[in-house]
Amino acid sequence: MASLLIATPELKQFVVDEGHGVKGVSDLNLKTLPELFIQPVERRLDTSKVLSHELIPVIDLSNHEDPNVIKSVCDAAEKWGFFQIVNHGVPLSIIQGIKDATHKFFELSTAEKKKYLSQNSPSKNVRFLTSFNPDVDKAYEWKDHLSCFYVSEEEALEFWPSICKHQVLEYLKTCESVIKRLLEVLIKGLGIPKLDETNEPFLMGSKRINLNYYPVCPNPELSIGASGHSDVSTLTVLLQDQTGGLYVKKLDSDNWVHVPPVKESLTINIGDAFQIMSNGRYKSVEHKVVANGQENRISVPIFVNPRPSDIIGPLPEVINSGEKALYKHVLYSDYVKHFFRKSTNGKDTVDFAKI
Repeated sequence: MASLLIATPELKQFVVDEGHGVKGVSDLNLKTLPELFIQPVERRLDTSKVLSHELIPVIDLSNHEDPNVIKSVCDAAEKWGFFQIVNHGVPLSIIQGIKDATHKFFELSTAEKKKYLSQNSPSKNVRFLTSFNPDVDKAYEWKDHLSCFYVSEEEALEFWPSICKHQVLEYLKTCESVIKRLLEVLIKGLGIPKLDETNEPFLMGSKRINLNYYPVCPNPELSIGASGHSDVSTLTVLLQDQTGGLYVKKLDSDNWVHVPPVKESLTINIGDAFQIMSNGRYKSVEHKVVANGQENRISVPIFVNPRPSDIIGPLPEVINSGEKALYKHVLYSDYVKHFFRKSTNGKDTVDFAKI
């Protein structure tokens, strides 16, 4: 196997086509990182630009109607694009359940996991993947993930992996109230009175949940778990384990801030769709995940999105006061396709919608 790993084409076949993933490479206990995973310097984390004294906001959501809480959430969305919430109402047992289910999926045999490769999966809505886009990524990210697009509970129960589907569905369902509370707060900050049947489907009409796995990496300083990017969502609800490794780019700077795992918290970030709909008031922010040489890391993001068929653009309530629109109206599915047809490159996807 060591000789196989010297040649990149054979390694790609091992990782992607045969479904061993990055975990399969990690399990070989190599002393040196294969060339396929060595990132260009500019895509790694420059530790000299990490602001160790800075922290993103941590907000207590127990009283989300409190004007001070509303202000804190909206300020964080404008000034950071990232914040963490505590007292969010998701029980610790459900959080632990989804963490355990994530580990169990990635501990499955290669034969079981490869059933969910794109060429084998029983549904286009569930995929087992490595890196971001292996077809175009020149250097692979040190990450495997299971990506599940939610259509209905019936579809999920039929097609999602049996070892984790019940926990994933329960977690999704429980997070629904958190998502609604956050959106209610954020649209109030835009002058929209409430979340209702006219705007709710537009803001949170579709959801995707990923189970991310970042195994132990030889030479982690040469690799990256997730390259710098912003999400295409309305907002993202991220569950981290206690390992750490998520870094956020501070607005209007070249500096990075670590997002330390706060026990029982959820990490929230604004996505491109909400930046566009808020006409730039709320900011989607570039973020990346470093590789780890000591322990395996998992995370579980829920991407809360418009529906694929929605046309997104600055909300009328935002620009009715005469504010100049910064973005054109685009079909959301076209925006997402543009994001996934290339490697990640910071926040360049949002240029697709700029006027």
